[in-house]
Amino acid sequence: MTPARPTLGRRCLAEALATFALVFAGCGAIVVDAERGGSLGSVGIAACFGLVIMAMIYATGHLSGAHLNPAVTVAFAVTRHLPLRDAGGYVGAQLAGAVLGALALRLAWDGTPAELGATVPTLGAGPALAYEVVLTALLMFVIMAIATDTRAVGAAAAIAIGGTVALGSLVGGGVSAASLNPARSFGPAVASSTWTEFWVYVAGPSAGALIGALLYQLVRGTEP
Repeated sequence: MTPARPTLGRRCLAEALATFALVFAGCGAIVVDAERGGSLGSVGIAACFGLVIMAMIYATGHLSGAHLNPAVTVAFAVTRHLPLRDAGGYVGAQLAGAVLGALALRLAWDGTPAELGATVPTLGAGPALAYEVVLTALLMFVIMAIATDTRAVGAAAAIAIGGTVALGSLVGGGVSAASLNPARSFGPAVASSTWTEFWVYVAGPSAGALIGALLYQLVRGTEP
C-alpha cells in the first residue's frame, strides 16, 4: 500500500525546517570562517553548503521534494510539476525558514559578523547576475533530471544536487557569493539589514531556474 502524501501544511513545515538548516549551517560556515581567521576557506564553505543540501534532501525529499529554494519551486510550477497553491505555500515556508535561520545565527553570535553570510556582488551587479543565472540554470538542469525523469537514478539525488551546489559555490563564490537561491539571500539580508544589489539574487536565480528547467525539457524530449 502506498503511504499517503503529507498534507500541504506538513510539506511546508518540512520546507521551512530544511531551509532553516541550509541558512544556519551554510551561512554559519561563512560567519565561522570570518571570525576564525579563514579557518574553513572557500572549499570548506562550499562543502558546508553542499553537505547541508545533501542531508536535507535525504531528510525531507520524500516528504516535500526538498526544494529549499523559491526559484526551484517557481520553475516546477511553471513547468507544471507543482500546483500553484502548493508553490505559494512552499515559497512562504522557505522564506520564513531562511529568516529564522539567519536570526538564530544573529542570536548565537550576538551581532552580525560577516553580515551573517549576506550575499553581495564583489565585481559589480552585471557579473554577479550572469553567474547567478548560469549556475542556477545548471543546478535546475540537474534537479529536473532527478525529480521529473524516471530514467534518472534517484538514489544518488542528494549527492548529485549537493555536489552541484558545492561546485557552484566554488565557481561563483568570489563573484556573486553563489547564492542560487532567493531564500538563502533573503534570510541574512533581513537579519543583518544588508540589501546591497539584492535584486540580483532574486532575478538571477529565478531566471536561471526557468532556463534550466526548460532546457532539460528540450533535451529530454518525449519520455518513452
